[in-house]
Amino acid sequence: MLTSLQNPLIKQLRKLQKAKERHEQQLSLLEGTHLIEEAIATDRSLATLCCTESWQRQHLALYERAINRCDRAEIVSPEVLAAIATTVNPDGVVATIDRLLPIEPPTDPKLGVLLDTLQDPGNLGTIIRTAAAANVDGLWLSGNSVDLDHPKVLRASAGQWFRLPMAESDDLPTLIEQQKRQGVQIVATLPNADRLYWQADLRSPTLLLLGNEGAGLSPELAAMADLAVSIPLARNVESLNVAIACALILYEAQRQRQS
Repeated sequence: MLTSLQNPLIKQLRKLQKAKERHEQQLSLLEGTHLIEEAIATDRSLATLCCTESWQRQHLALYERAINRCDRAEIVSPEVLAAIATTVNPDGVVATIDRLLPIEPPTDPKLGVLLDTLQDPGNLGTIIRTAAAANVDGLWLSGNSVDLDHPKVLRASAGQWFRLPMAESDDLPTLIEQQKRQGVQIVATLPNADRLYWQADLRSPTLLLLGNEGAGLSPELAAMADLAVSIPLARNVESLNVAIACALILYEAQRQRQS
C-alpha cells in the first residue's frame, strides 16, 4: 500500500490536477467509480489505477476488469487518494488514461454542436451529456475553450465523454465552411434573433453554434450562420445557461424529426 505523498507516482499524479501537467504528461485524470466503469465499458485502457482497500473490496469485479486493462495498479491510503483527487469527497478510486480525444466527429453530421470559447467545465460536461442523450453526431470545441479533459468536464459528462464523437479546433470558420459545403445548415444562437428556436426548420442536417457564457457567440461566427434563433425569456431575465439553451434546441430538433 502506498501511504506517502512523497512517493514518485503519487507526486506525478497530483500534478495532473493542473492543465499544463495534463498536456505535458499527455494523461487525463479519471475520478470515481462511474467514470472507471464507463472507460472499461468503452474499451479504453488505463495507464494507472489507484484505489483504497475499502473500494477494492466493494468493487472487486470492476477492480479485476480494470487491472486487466491497466499498466499499473496500486492500493493507496485514503489520505493519499484524497491528495490525488480534485473532488472534496472522492469515492475511493482514481485512474489515468492517455490524453486522447474520443471518437472523431463525422464530416457531415445530421445534428452537430459547435462551442465557441466555452469556459465553464460544468457547462461543457453537461452539454456533452445532453448531446449524447439527444443523439448528436458530433461536437466541436474551439481551442481557446476549457480543456476537453478537465476533470470536472469528465465528471459532469456522466461517462458520455467516452461515447460522443468530439474534436477541438483552432479554426472554427474553416470548419463551418466545410460543413456548409457538405450541405449542413448552420444555426446560430443569438439573444436578439427575431426567429424563436421552435420556428426554425431543424429537420435538415444542422450544426448548432453556441458561444461563451458571458460574451455569447463571436460576431465572425454568427455572420457565417444560415439563420439565427433565440430563446424567449421572461421580463428582467437577461440570459439562460448555455447548457440549458443547448438542451432546448437539440430536443426541439429531435421533436421535429420525429413528428
